[in-house]
Amino acid sequence: MRIIAGSAGRIAIKVPAAVARPTTDFVRQAVFSILAGRVENARVLDLFAGSGAIGLEALSRGAASCVFVDENRQACTVITENLAKTRLDGGRAVKSDVASFLKRDTASYDLIFADPPYWKHHGDKDPIGALLKSRLLAPRLAPDGWLIAEISANQSPPAADEFTLIDRREYGGSAILFYVARA
Repeated sequence: MRIIAGSAGRIAIKVPAAVARPTTDFVRQAVFSILAGRVENARVLDLFAGSGAIGLEALSRGAASCVFVDENRQACTVITENLAKTRLDGGRAVKSDVASFLKRDTASYDLIFADPPYWKHHGDKDPIGALLKSRLLAPRLAPDGWLIAEISANQSPPAADEFTLIDRREYGGSAILFYVARA
């Protein structure tokens, strides 16, 4: 796995063993092509960060800062190592479950990425649906900010009272959902 573009483009990054399904280079390229100018100087929150590939890509493309949140200690260690290797400034890893972090965080973010383990079968835990229902995300999203969530392509977009789904793109087994806060 590598950073695709920007100041750290082509630098290989580590993926912790605990990460079962890192976002592919192809999907990251597609997402950042859609986001285009929204990344420059953005404050980014990378939830369920894993290797940190999404947030690292944002920093490489000019984001001002990125907070990487993952409950796995190894993931946080690897993110810190990846930040050092890429020499990207403005990033910090936080070891925490996402809900606990969002309850105590007071910052505002221009881009929030959420890529939890996938819902695979009807009746499975739906981390994105639970997160959207929790009402913890909307207060963290800056005006005109975007929430970008990755789910299984087999899954319907979860209901989101505080958000409007503005786009859905499918790439193989992944679906990327783009939300904005409801006015």
